[in-house]
Amino acid sequence: MLETSARLLRLLSLLQAHREWSGAALAERLGVTPRTVRRDVDRLRELGYPVHASPGTGGGYQLGAGADLPPLLLDDEEAVAVAAGLRTAAGNGIEGIGESSVRALAKLEQVLPNRLRRRVSALSAFTVPMLRDAPRSRVDPSVLTELANACRDSERLRFAYEDHHGSATRRMVEPHRLVCTERRWYLVAWDLDRADWRTFRVDRITPKPPHGPRFAPRTPPAEDLAAYVSRGVSTAVYATEAVIRLHVPAERAAEAVSPTAGVLEPEGPESCLLRTGAPSLDVMVIHVMLLGVDFEVVEPAELTERVRTLRDRLSRALGERPAARAE
Repeated sequence: MLETSARLLRLLSLLQAHREWSGAALAERLGVTPRTVRRDVDRLRELGYPVHASPGTGGGYQLGAGADLPPLLLDDEEAVAVAAGLRTAAGNGIEGIGESSVRALAKLEQVLPNRLRRRVSALSAFTVPMLRDAPRSRVDPSVLTELANACRDSERLRFAYEDHHGSATRRMVEPHRLVCTERRWYLVAWDLDRADWRTFRVDRITPKPPHGPRFAPRTPPAEDLAAYVSRGVSTAVYATEAVIRLHVPAERAAEAVSPTAGVLEPEGPESCLLRTGAPSLDVMVIHVMLLGVDFEVVEPAELTERVRTLRDRLSRALGERPAARAE
């Protein structure tokens, strides 16, 4: 009996992990026969889980929403509270929610009956959070879960995308992962038209269904996707790139340098390297000065020269003679 119950929980977890499974694939994952899979599916239905089956060679099993909330060990009020909380956190890009929380939201909303889904939507629509970020950077939770589902199901995605200049383009991509950093969400995907990996800000994405077809996942552009996105949004997008040595430990520097402002590399117990970007050399100098720590420019040489120029200007503003330059 315990073995059967454990297998049912495993089967339920598999059904929630993907949109559709073939009977043979489920049997292989569970280490049982297709006949046992059919019996277990019937048991889940008896417990109230809406498992749909489609016949034929291309058919399979799919977990859908039912008329009543399935026994998720949550009552209606708890389900609404959890879903509303996840939607609010996801939509505001709160640091720490992580991709696992988005998957939890996708699973929960997949099985919420309509009456509870309407309550969650109403609560989210008529609640105004007081955040420092501008409303433009907020993410629609329904868009976030739609993208998460496309990543999960390896399904091609169509959307309109607005770049930082305000220009809109149509994109067709193979979505790979969602990455959350501070108060923003990013989609890492293979852009079919550009034949290359791209990183998209989710708050600038407007999905244009229908999506599909499915695709075979590609090898990701990096093992550490968080670092990959950090480099892309903090350095590669800017005209000026620099490497700065900060004379503080990397742990302390991380308190002032966010993942969207630069990439930190520990160099020793008392220093670290900051790789960052800026629209111009002047902005770069200001950005580094505001960190409030001692530093030296590693590269480029033009940035070192710009620091000297600004130093001399500040000296003149204080009525002092500029320091003599060493050859």
